[in-house]
Amino acid sequence: MSTDLSTLLDRALEQQRLRPLDVAFARFLAERDARSAPALLWLAAVLSRQLADGHLCLDLELLSTLAQEQDWPADWCALADELRAGGLPASPLLAANRAGEPDNAPLVLDGTRLYLRRYWNHERQVAQGILARVTRAEPSSPHLAEELARLFPTDRRSGFSRDNDAASIPVAAEAAPTAAPATSPMPDWPRIACALAARGAFGVITGGPGTGKTTTVVRLLGLLQTLQLREHAQPLRIRLAAPTGKAAARLNASISAQLARLDVDAAVRAAIPAEVVTLHRLLGARPDTRRFRHDARNPLHLDVLVIDEASMIDLEMMAAVLDALPGDTRLILLGDKDQLSSVEAGAVLGDLCRRAEAGHYDAATAQWIETTTGDDIAAFVQPGAQPLDQRIAMLRVSHRFGAASGIGRLAHAVNAGNAPAVQGLLAAPPEDLAWLPNADAAALEALAIDGIAASPEHGDAPCGYRHYLEWLHAHRPAADAGETAHEAWARGTLEAFNRFQLLCALRRGPHGVEGLNRQLAAALRARGLIESEHGWYEGRPVLLTRNDYGLGLMNGDIGLCLRLPAADGSGGTRLTVAFLATDADRAGGTRLRFVAPSRLADAETAWALTVHKSQGSEFEHTALLLPPEPNAVLTRELLYTGITRARRWFSLVGNAAVIEQTIDRRTQRHSGLAARLQGD
Repeated sequence: MSTDLSTLLDRALEQQRLRPLDVAFARFLAERDARSAPALLWLAAVLSRQLADGHLCLDLELLSTLAQEQDWPADWCALADELRAGGLPASPLLAANRAGEPDNAPLVLDGTRLYLRRYWNHERQVAQGILARVTRAEPSSPHLAEELARLFPTDRRSGFSRDNDAASIPVAAEAAPTAAPATSPMPDWPRIACALAARGAFGVITGGPGTGKTTTVVRLLGLLQTLQLREHAQPLRIRLAAPTGKAAARLNASISAQLARLDVDAAVRAAIPAEVVTLHRLLGARPDTRRFRHDARNPLHLDVLVIDEASMIDLEMMAAVLDALPGDTRLILLGDKDQLSSVEAGAVLGDLCRRAEAGHYDAATAQWIETTTGDDIAAFVQPGAQPLDQRIAMLRVSHRFGAASGIGRLAHAVNAGNAPAVQGLLAAPPEDLAWLPNADAAALEALAIDGIAASPEHGDAPCGYRHYLEWLHAHRPAADAGETAHEAWARGTLEAFNRFQLLCALRRGPHGVEGLNRQLAAALRARGLIESEHGWYEGRPVLLTRNDYGLGLMNGDIGLCLRLPAADGSGGTRLTVAFLATDADRAGGTRLRFVAPSRLADAETAWALTVHKSQGSEFEHTALLLPPEPNAVLTRELLYTGITRARRWFSLVGNAAVIEQTIDRRTQRHSGLAARLQGD
């Protein structure tokens, strides 16, 4: 490696423009080929840094844009200019679709996109796996229209399915390119979603909070099993999965509740699973390796796989899922396309759903939908429709947030990028919203502990952590009350804790979760609500940061440290951490698991969570803290995700300028997946 490049990398490391890993990667490549051009080694370091930010590749056409956005120093810009002038130099480190190149080069240039070979392979594998299912012809059941009509009974007076609620908020009112005729009923998108998913081997059901994704997928499973049992002796083998333990537990509880109300035969209901597992458990994760027990050589044995919270799935995990699925397995993805993308590289659901709002259905699909369901989707027929578009359905009406809901209107305005509407709502907030534009430490503590920011005029007051901690002490059973009583108390304590959560955009700094966890612990201790602010103490919430298959707990699971009677009957007490783990055989789909604190090496305090860590969760009252200054992590998707974690009350802490800049900045992840899926 040249002295000039080595100096440049060292300076970039000092300025924190590059990470130690990025610089080490460039030096590693230089050791493999000492004659490599400095510009190529510099690009490799920048590519490594881009991967850390969630990008799958580095688009060389965007180098000048990146230089402007990230304020690159002059020597970086000089290297970019050199590359634009001369292109990427030939090197054994680089494969660029030229004859005779090695197939093991660590860097791959595909068009204008530069990849690490591993991610290039994953991207191609995902595109090929999805398109193979999209293009596979599936014979339509002669009973499909009949069963859809039974599962989605229509009010003949209006033409609406009884699931449509005219008072609910249309979460994508701008989606239709032209307005439907005033005399036409609104399409029943859950019914359409079921029809499209039953028609093919691949389907995506996307929609915002409260649009009925879980209800729709339960009806879809009822539809598929009903058709299967009408025509075949054996039921379909169905599995349900989610990216995290928290998301799996939540879907598990929702599925259990929905199954009880599903209008199907007992045999069909019995053939629909209620158990939801994490993707790692489904695939058979192996400790200390990226490989799974199930892959192309040892595939999963199932006919249908449903994955919830698909926005959280990164490219590598999606590649592993597709690798483990037999070619004839039907794959159905559920998720909100507008939420934050995965923590790891890639934005698979976002790439799949880039055209979902406008529909982009072709005339043949529209005609088939009208014949099969009676729904008119002519307003969503677009020129240039692609096969993938015919497999995607967007649910467009939120039933959780009524027309008067401040939370629903705020989420809708943020998602639409309508900053004036957001500022108007915050300036005169409805009773379920609160805005603290200039909150100091005392005001933030009052919000988190007492939940006082939102108006309590319409019923129960918004709660903070005081509610949970006082509930813990007020409902503690007597020491000799028995195991059942203490388990019920632990379950109730977990439920009380889940009423409120403080979320942050950042991890570090005075406005990040690390500093706030220390601040809140000290404030709770000063108020006498917890006995300590360090180590293990009763009331401490903890977040797992790593999967632990021995304990049956997953990254993202939250537990509470509680004091229970000693197991030896001595009359003493012991600290233990209670978790709600997925269990399809119990009411609500969960069971308690008690773990000794000494066994939780990978756990951190969770008075405050990042918005990323909150995905897959909901809380009655959610408060979101934005930093006082602009930050690259502040995006429209982050704000939308934070807002939609709230069911009844939402409190936003942040100044107007930062909120407006956050709404204006959209998440942009460089990827070639969308182009591959559209055949570009």
